[in-house]
Amino acid sequence: MVRFGIIGTNFITERFIEAAKRNDDFELTALYSRTPERAQQFGRKHAIHHLFTDLEEMLGSGQVDAVYIASPNSLHAEQAVLCMDHGKHVLCEKPLASNVAETQAIIDAARRNKVVLMEAMKSTMMPNFTALRNSLPKLGQVRRYFSNYCQYSSRYDAYKEGNIQNAFKPEFSNGALMDLGVYCIYPLVALFGRPNTIKATGVMLESGVDGEGSIVVSYDDMDAVVMYSKITDSSLPSEIQGELGSIRIDKISEPNQIVMTYRGGYTEELHVTQYEPPMYYEIREFLDLIAEGRQESSINSWEHSLITAEIMEEARKQLGLVYPADRK
Repeated sequence: MVRFGIIGTNFITERFIEAAKRNDDFELTALYSRTPERAQQFGRKHAIHHLFTDLEEMLGSGQVDAVYIASPNSLHAEQAVLCMDHGKHVLCEKPLASNVAETQAIIDAARRNKVVLMEAMKSTMMPNFTALRNSLPKLGQVRRYFSNYCQYSSRYDAYKEGNIQNAFKPEFSNGALMDLGVYCIYPLVALFGRPNTIKATGVMLESGVDGEGSIVVSYDDMDAVVMYSKITDSSLPSEIQGELGSIRIDKISEPNQIVMTYRGGYTEELHVTQYEPPMYYEIREFLDLIAEGRQESSINSWEHSLITAEIMEEARKQLGLVYPADRK
């Protein structure tokens, strides 16, 4: 059994617990929350016996082997490094950190403490991403990657009424790129690696974060276009285009349908049935890493996390999007 402590009590943590409990070697033993009221409420709901409002106390309690971090983006680096310096394995929600320097500091801490570190990018761990990756040779020479994740935020209406919630606050390292754009960029990096050039445009909101944006990156023999938004909706799928055809991905953040269309119109369904919740597969990978004594995933690797951070930081520089974390 791997005993988990969790940091964060939001909706994503609820999904994590639901998926994690489908693994027989997962045990939820501890919870950290900033307030005792929230810790008690969440702890009762999920039968968590050890509740803490002091993170170091949880890490020194002897009750946890690994920590799942789902706190605001701006807290990821400090909390992840602290957990690993206490010898705990860390599964940290995307994006791994606010910027490149923080990402590198987290990776250095994992290496120094010889513990498992993985960014919790669910999509690249799902069976249909594996099906996609294995099918790329069918495209012949790949020439373009297009990914799209535009989803009108339920918090944007409140924003327009003057109620600015955390999702639109720069002090938490938030905004459309960090929340949604990362889902487009990470698979690109996992499939094709580090790009040569990056060009970004977008719409900045008065709160100091981006509402939407587009990024064009180039490789030696292909280019990629990324579109993301929290202030519009889109029903467009994502697509990878090659000289022999194209592969369409229904939802880049949770791929369920992967369809190849060959030149001439013949189509082939590449997707497989995914029997588990989307977050199950990343948790299974993380548990397997611990069991096998490997520090990092080959797909959600440290290098992929670092390259993704590099792309997002360069895009932010071009947009003029600066976080307090950048000034540290």
